[in-house]
Amino acid sequence: MSKQKPIIHNKRRNKIRIHSEGKETLIGAGWVLAIVVGLCLWLIGNHWTSYVIIGIFVVAYAILLNFFRCPIRMFQGPTTKTVVAPADGRVVVIEEVDEDEYFHDRRLMISIFMSLVNVHANWIPCEGTIVKVAHQKGNFMKAYLPKASTENERSMIVIETPHGEQVMARQIAGAMARRIVTYAEEGTDCFIDDHMGFIKFGSRVDVYLPLGTEVCVELGQRTTGDETIIAKLK
Repeated sequence: MSKQKPIIHNKRRNKIRIHSEGKETLIGAGWVLAIVVGLCLWLIGNHWTSYVIIGIFVVAYAILLNFFRCPIRMFQGPTTKTVVAPADGRVVVIEEVDEDEYFHDRRLMISIFMSLVNVHANWIPCEGTIVKVAHQKGNFMKAYLPKASTENERSMIVIETPHGEQVMARQIAGAMARRIVTYAEEGTDCFIDDHMGFIKFGSRVDVYLPLGTEVCVELGQRTTGDETIIAKLK
């Protein structure tokens, strides 16, 4: 049975929370910031050098805080045959490729690159059942390079929709990313609005779709995870 949602105004859209993956990091960084402030005021005192050092650490902490933000989002619209962006970022690839790790056939690939300033929570791109979850170790080259899809460390999930199509979402580590978290479990139902996982410090997500799928985004377009419709399954 397809999951349908009424189209209503999302009053929670602009509320921000901190992702659970970042809480320990932020607490540790907060202690470092407090120690730096204390040492600067104690050793240097009321001097411009002290304020410059403190300012640098405050900005760094603000960037870290921004990285781990996790907006509360709810997709507004029918979900049947809809594929939404699994991540915030920019569309860097729309092309047909040979997918040789799972499908072993030709697929349409849409790739979204996340910069350091983007939200790094990832969402399930379509409704269905999780039929495969796998993690593959690899390199940590720059995520926007084409070969990053098959050579970098990555985690994939494959979703079988209620209509029998299979869609793969692949989380890919980047030059700075060292941890990919995937929440999906094989054999469980999944829905748009569900969290798929989290990638720490910059990377990309590739979505592999059946040939003939209608593409709803353009190269270079900005996407919002769990909101931007990137494709419609035929």
